Amino acid sequence: MTDSDGYTPLPRPTATRPLLGMTVLAVEDSRYACDAMRLLCLRSGARIRRADCLQSARRHLMVYRPTVVIVDLGLPDGSGAELISELASALPRVAVILGTSGDSFAEDVALAAGADGFLPKPIASVTTFQSEIISNLPPERQPRGLRMVVDEPIRPDPLAYRDDMAHAADVLGDDGDERMLDYVTQFLRGVAHSAGDHVLEAAAAGLAEARADGRPFKADIVRVAGLVQDRLADRVAI
Repeated sequence: MTDSDGYTPLPRPTATRPLLGMTVLAVEDSRYACDAMRLLCLRSGARIRRADCLQSARRHLMVYRPTVVIVDLGLPDGSGAELISELASALPRVAVILGTSGDSFAEDVALAAGADGFLPKPIASVTTFQSEIISNLPPERQPRGLRMVVDEPIRPDPLAYRDDMAHAADVLGDDGDERMLDYVTQFLRGVAHSAGDHVLEAAAAGLAEARADGRPFKADIVRVAGLVQDRLADRVAI
């Protein structure tokens, strides 16, 4: 079924809520980034659903077909590019498929996989969010008339950031799993970048560089884990 089933008649887009009647599936493992997406959808009139991994997204898509799917490229059980490729070739096709990431190379990866567009993190602009979705809708589904531009700042809930830190702490506690260590390093870089937490972002980047260069990285793990614990203990504000 589509997410419009059971919701008739569909609400019509307005100048201030141009995404009314649409549902966005955010495939995003970060609660902080997802809270930003929730606020963007709220201000745009769209409903939002969340999947925190590829498996959860695939389960969702077996039952519902949202209007828009926004896929983070780094997920705990694989690359978001896999899901983008599946969605791009599926019939019937989701109207809009967007990739998202804080990594500079990720846009090329998402577009090569079949995404219609890309949203770089942090997604702080309501106008940018709306425009990227609307411009990629089929012409017959694009809202008519003028849109009222309101670009109030998006401020996700700091408690969502702490949830992300708790998740990272759990994964860092299992330092014997090399794949999960790579994942949590990427996860922390992205979340810290979105939150403007430059100290943690730099520490996570240092850990990634040490691993890529084949240098000892135990000290880097200890530093990153300590910074995560500081944020869990509210010793650092974002």
